[in-house]
Amino acid sequence: MKIGIYGGTFDPPHLAHMAAARAAMDQLELDRLLIIPDQEPPHKGLPADAASPQQRLEMADLMADGLGPKAEASDLELNREGKSYTADTVEQLHQSFPGDELWLLMGTDMFLTIENWYQPERIFQYAGVAAFSRNHEDTGEMFQEQSENLERRFHARTTIIDLPQVMELSSRDLRRMLAAEWNGGNVDPGQFFWTPVYGYILRQGLFGTQAEMKKLSDKHLRAVSYSMVKAKRLPHIKGTEETAVALAKFWGEDPDQARRAAILHDCTKYWTLEEQLAACEKYNVYLDPMEREGVKFLHSKTGAALARHVFGEPEKVCNAIDCHTTGKPGMNTFDKILYLADYMEPSRDFEGVEELRRLVWTDLDRAMVLGLEMTMEELKEKGAIVHPNTLGTLEELRGRLS
Repeated sequence: MKIGIYGGTFDPPHLAHMAAARAAMDQLELDRLLIIPDQEPPHKGLPADAASPQQRLEMADLMADGLGPKAEASDLELNREGKSYTADTVEQLHQSFPGDELWLLMGTDMFLTIENWYQPERIFQYAGVAAFSRNHEDTGEMFQEQSENLERRFHARTTIIDLPQVMELSSRDLRRMLAAEWNGGNVDPGQFFWTPVYGYILRQGLFGTQAEMKKLSDKHLRAVSYSMVKAKRLPHIKGTEETAVALAKFWGEDPDQARRAAILHDCTKYWTLEEQLAACEKYNVYLDPMEREGVKFLHSKTGAALARHVFGEPEKVCNAIDCHTTGKPGMNTFDKILYLADYMEPSRDFEGVEELRRLVWTDLDRAMVLGLEMTMEELKEKGAIVHPNTLGTLEELRGRLS
């Protein structure tokens, strides 16, 4: 197995980091990429406004999630006291993966000075070194000379990773831009970040950001919501937003409110049962016995609670989020729009979805009946219990249509 080692402060991680990681994964044909935030960088001190070690790890984890299943964030250096020496890290990884091929990833400046690092011979004993290059034509001769030097002195294995042409900005510049955005600056730092990382920064109030959670723009609300879920969920949330807005316009509802309901509807989808129940207790959310034991029912309850208490959304939005999973008797048009958008957005693919997509433009109640019937059939096939709200909603709508 080939394992890439990508270390740094990641304070914060940005799109250039992601582009470099993708290039390394592709060109080295890595089976696994470890993104390792350092505890205490040996060559420089952390700035006064640095994120905490845990926050840097969580941002690195969001970045890794965006890179796919081969990438993961590691707390290896954060769990080690003192300066985060690369020699210690690669030796520790060699001990954990003795039969695997390790590749240490680094920038040009680091590659050209690595012989001056702490115990460089230990680094080369356990890992090859892959250097990022943005312009191989200009740096090729320097890289070749350094490669020969390292091979002669340390029997080093080296290679070059050609990077795509992306805008270069230092983490320091990005921190300044983030602060400037909230102090009247004409900047858009969000364009330099993987959206979930940007949302995490806003949610945590890092680097001088001053986002008020109850006054977020659609863009910022989207980023914050995305920071709370897995990358694999994003196509669904985007599709639900697109569909909910279109349905709201068609059926005479507020498309802006539909957008925000869709953006937030799954924001607590990945919380554990303990986290869900704690939020329900905090926000005085009533739960029936089935909801108390089934985590699959709870994200609509806690999502609605956050929409109401954290993000300051109107009751119409909160109520639609609350019933988007099970439905409920007495659903209004807006509730039905979110329920159906969630059920049949473009990434959904199941038998009957095309008929559902046809019905939503002609008769919302018939579309609801079809969706509820398919949901009940699926639950019965899985041997799962159907929530009373689902049964009650279906019975009510069938009575209305008979």
